[in-house]
Formats: sequence, structure tokens, C-alpha cells
Amino acid sequence: MRILVTGGAGFIGSHMVDRLLSKGHDVVVLDNLATGLRGNVPGTARFLWGDVSRLDDVGRAFEGGLDAVFHIAGQVSLIRSYADPTADLLTNVLGTVNVLKTCVKNRVPRLIYASSMTVYSGDAPLPTLEDSPCEPTSYYGITKWAGERYVHATAARRDLDFPFQATAFRMYNVYGSRQALDNPYQGVLGIFIGNLLRDEPITIFGDGEQTRDFIHISDIVDAWVNALQNPNAYGKSINLGSGKRLSINFLADAVLAAFDRTRKNHPVKYAASRSGEQRHVQANFTRAQQLLGWEPRTSFEVGLAETVNWSVDFSKNVARRS
Repeated sequence: MRILVTGGAGFIGSHMVDRLLSKGHDVVVLDNLATGLRGNVPGTARFLWGDVSRLDDVGRAFEGGLDAVFHIAGQVSLIRSYADPTADLLTNVLGTVNVLKTCVKNRVPRLIYASSMTVYSGDAPLPTLEDSPCEPTSYYGITKWAGERYVHATAARRDLDFPFQATAFRMYNVYGSRQALDNPYQGVLGIFIGNLLRDEPITIFGDGEQTRDFIHISDIVDAWVNALQNPNAYGKSINLGSGKRLSINFLADAVLAAFDRTRKNHPVKYAASRSGEQRHVQANFTRAQQLLGWEPRTSFEVGLAETVNWSVDFSKNVARRS
């Protein structure tokens, strides 16, 4: 199959590209490199610089025909969504609409969309089922929910003269190698690891007892690739999480321990909680089990060790080049 991965130079997208190539697919990557790295894209994939908010850029990525689209490109920072909601809207909503319009124009039959746990309400029952109310509490969550609705509404259009099958994966806190270590606005595990590598204090917003559901990137890729040609996934929104809750305080202590440190010899500070953040999140992944035969395989302990080891090696390589 010939597959477009939007945001394919980023953390999640580049892992998708690697797996698709290993399966023998022909891969096209569209990325504006705002947060992605050109070096994340293998030479066997076709790379195009472009922004999904610009329809012409999207159109170039469809030239030559496509069999499927993995739409991952997006502005993923909750904090930045408040600082510049227009940019958030352009990337996450208009960008998704542009991809959908181009899929329809070019009769591309399959799309998988990167949705988010942030579509749920702040007081959703735990663990959260996909049928729980979607009442996002952040600007970012609103844009991901809007994108998801555009995806499913497009697949349900009766005026299309070709089959268009869509799936939305509501991903929880994805972590692993290639996660940003220098972006203070996204990926709490990457932020904490970056703090340790730079010998900076760890800052926890709120009391640290808020919880998150951490899922390793390899498990995320398993689900996406296995769903590609699986009719059970068509028309569905599906949670991808570990089903376990870890507090931010626990996370900070686990990262400190991975670097042979504790709060006694490394500063941990607390700051005011931030607007729009959910207090507790935990996925119910029964639907993924039933439809895809999927369940997370990487324990947090194993995934954390892998991520820390990659981060140390990555930082050393950056230091050698500078």
C-alpha cells in the first residue's frame, strides 16, 4: 500500500513510518518540522515539507495516488492552545478538514486519525469507556474532538461514490524514544527526563496527585498498523491506553530513580495547576481488545528504562555535534 503519514517526522509519526516501511509499504511523509526532525525520516520514505493547514501542501502529498492516510500532524500542546488558539484551530481543525477534502477529491479509501484522551470531560468515570460524554475542558481537547467529528461525519457522507473508512484512536499519554526532551509544553515524561539531563529542577504543576495513563509508543504503533486493513475498526473511535493510573509525583520519583537520584539531591518544585488539565485519566481499552485483539505489552518499568537509555544516548550525540 502507498500510505501518507502527516506529521511523520515527529515522535509518534516517525515510529509509524518505520513500522510501515518494515511491513513493505510505500510511505510518504508530510511535515512542517515545527516539532519533528528531518533525521527521524528514513531515506526510503518520500519526505515533503509542508503544513496541513495549507491545502496546496496537502495536495502535493497525494500526488501519485494513495491507499491510506495516517493523520497524525497536529498542535499537541495544551498550554500553547491557550496562548494561540487560532494556531491551534488552524492546525488541528482546518488541517484535518484539508486532509479529508483531499482524501475525498482523490478517492482515498482509508484514514486513521490521531485523537486524544482530552476529548473526554474532566469528571469522566474511570476507567473511561469510549461511550463516555465528550466534553473537552481545554482548547486543545476541543480541536481534537472537532477533528474527530469531521472524520466520522465525512465517512458517513451519502454523496460519496467510493467507500471511505475511518478510525479515530483516542490516545492517552504516549511516551518512548524520540519524545521531545526540550519542549516545556508537551509530554510530561520527556520534560522530566530533559530536566534531569540538563540538571534543572523538576517542576510539578498542582499537588502532583493528578494521574495519567502512560502507554508506550510501540503499543500505539501495533494498534494503528493492525487496524489499517481490519474492518472491525472501520467507523470506530477507540481508546489506546495502558488502563493504569500513575500520579505525577510517582512519575517524578521514578525518573529521579532512573538517574540514581532522589528528592534529597535533586530539587522538585511545585507550581500552580494549569487551566484545562484533567485531574485523573485512565483508559478502558476493552474495545481495542475486542475489535483488534490489542492490549498493551510494554510495562511502564520497561518502557521508562528504554526511554531513559535512548534519551541519554541522544543527548550525548547532540553534544558531540555541537
